[in-house]
Amino acid sequence: MNLENVKEEVITKELVFEEYPVLRSLYGERGAHFKILENIFRVQLTLKGNHVFITGEPIDSELAEKTIEELYFLIKSGYNLYPSDVEYASKIILENPKANLKDIFLDTIFVTSGRKVITPKGVTQKKYIEAIRKSEIVFGIGPAGTGKTYLAVAMAVSFLMKGEINRIILVRPAVEAGEKLGFLPGDIAEKVNPYLRPLYDALYDMLSFDKVVRLFQKGAIEIAPLAFMRGRTLNEAFIILDEAQNTTSEQMKMFLTRLGQNSKAVITGDITQIDLPDPKKSGLLEAIEILEGIPGITFVYFTKNDVVRHPIVQKIIEAYESKGKSFNT
Repeated sequence: MNLENVKEEVITKELVFEEYPVLRSLYGERGAHFKILENIFRVQLTLKGNHVFITGEPIDSELAEKTIEELYFLIKSGYNLYPSDVEYASKIILENPKANLKDIFLDTIFVTSGRKVITPKGVTQKKYIEAIRKSEIVFGIGPAGTGKTYLAVAMAVSFLMKGEINRIILVRPAVEAGEKLGFLPGDIAEKVNPYLRPLYDALYDMLSFDKVVRLFQKGAIEIAPLAFMRGRTLNEAFIILDEAQNTTSEQMKMFLTRLGQNSKAVITGDITQIDLPDPKKSGLLEAIEILEGIPGITFVYFTKNDVVRHPIVQKIIEAYESKGKSFNT
């Protein structure tokens, strides 16, 4: 007898909720949220009045039950639930059944003026923002789509709005896929603009265009190529070095030693996407080896399971990894 083919007995669990409007929000438009839960946990969900019936194997049913109850609490607490949130929450519970969703989803990073609420979408993102709050220097390392840069910018804006720092400095090395700035048309600003565009996009997603323009005019936000950091001392600033895998050893050391009084630095990168002529000489790789374990410096590692873009992005990453290849974003 093949025990692998033996399934556990299917059971039906009944959940009763007091607030029907909250439960309807949990159900989603045309049952969209329940469909996601059914697909991920391999159960059948039935809504009858304020009762939810979960039919499936015991372990699957228990995980679905925990997720439903915690999502219900999130909505009751004022959280606006979207289908993507249901998917992220389900994956969190699958990976760690003891995880507490409210500790993750209700940890508001930054509430923009009428635009959006930014919160972590997984355990690793939660660790990342906690590390940024507590440590002077944080390295966020992992694949595309895991929120490394976006969350770092959100935290920087939050620190600026609270008056904890006086300026935000966003930095990128001007190295992409073997291209060189000298071969691009235009003046220096026009040459570097394409490399810095993702940082502009993150800012405009959080603040109004006029607000961003005013902050640039006041010098409260600065975006610059890494080469422009040499010789500077940055006090009371939140500095983000993006695409750090494309720094040389000398550039990384230069950047890290720019940190002045009451400042904080976040370094993000993906060690599978090094565009340097000699990938082994990446300043990010060297920093991991030299700096890990030093008090005040925290490394947070993301994996493909932390991807928070369109679900197909995770499948794309897996496909490339299976072929032993990396790709740029």
